[in-house]
Amino acid sequence: MPIRNRRAAALPAKLSRSWLLINAAREADFAPGLASEADSVIFDLEASVPDDGKVAAREAVLRALNGGMTAWVRISPTTSEHWEDDLSALSRAEGLRGVMLAETERPEQVTYTAMRLRAGTPVIALVESALGVENATLIASAPGTFRLAFGTNDFRKDVGVSADPMALAYARSRLVIASRVGGLPGAIDGPTAADADPQQTAEACLVTANMGMTGKLSLNRAQVEHINTGLAPSEDELSWARELIEAHEAGGSIGDGSYLPRLARAQKIASLADSYGLWNA
Repeated sequence: MPIRNRRAAALPAKLSRSWLLINAAREADFAPGLASEADSVIFDLEASVPDDGKVAAREAVLRALNGGMTAWVRISPTTSEHWEDDLSALSRAEGLRGVMLAETERPEQVTYTAMRLRAGTPVIALVESALGVENATLIASAPGTFRLAFGTNDFRKDVGVSADPMALAYARSRLVIASRVGGLPGAIDGPTAADADPQQTAEACLVTANMGMTGKLSLNRAQVEHINTGLAPSEDELSWARELIEAHEAGGSIGDGSYLPRLARAQKIASLADSYGLWNA
């Protein structure tokens, strides 16, 4: 029986703000995750599951996705012995929305992954290393790539930097620019600590938004509504957009050369707010 919440199910994944990761070895967590306010849910077959639990977790995911549930799945990297088994199982999953490929470093890794799934299955390239960041534009332009995501924790381990936003600014910018060059939706930022409180989550979302990223991974269901709020147009933006659009529709004058760019921005805010159910709230 499908249990995906209607708002999230109707939202295109290119607009998803919150991406909730659920341990694929914890089948009891699937339904609560899918009933949450997360824009997109990812069953995690990779980092959350030890090697000796992969088979059982894979079977649980397949049961869920062939039993009425719909979700994304994070799969093992192409360098792992589990990659082919993950794809073999998911090629038979009716409710698969797409996959997130761990440790993406080269464009062909995305393409090979996409080729082993049903035609048109989107692949999110999770970039987690210096080499992945260096190749971000190539990865974004590869056949099969749907969005880029930033694996902040593994990236920090790879290059030895802190969690300070300044230390991660270059990598975030590279993913944002690569996404634009590749014609992709906005990049997805890495997760805040699972035990982060609402204030810490809001501050992390501000960094995400300021860097130009439009989605964020989450390890905790309690964070998703704060992420949705933090990565949606603010009340001030909504008021500004509404005022400008109403003035335009009433026949307001164009004014200076900044008018049309401002109108375009207002219309984009209105479109996003409408998609998130905020414009007529």
